[in-house]
Amino acid sequence: MTEAILTGLVVFVLASFVGFEVINKVPPTLHTPLMSGSNAISGIAVVGAMIIAGPKDTSLTVVLGLIAVVLATVNVVGGFLVTDRMLQMFKKKEVKA
Repeated sequence: MTEAILTGLVVFVLASFVGFEVINKVPPTLHTPLMSGSNAISGIAVVGAMIIAGPKDTSLTVVLGLIAVVLATVNVVGGFLVTDRMLQMFKKKEVKA
């Protein structure tokens, strides 16, 4: 059991470093379009977390699933708000008469 936890922790830390480096190299003009694309991935995470959090018995897995649902939902909503704000910037401004 402890080997599995240690392996998972190593993978998580390495993925964090790789993710940081990949995002850090992206030019600022591409951040928002990439964020809107990652909303689809977060939507999948919400569905998966709801499946995990679904059982009626309370266990660590169910609690972690609930936390994942909340965090992924916040990520999806925030991403859509940022994308909407970005799209509003590209609309033509109405001239007041």
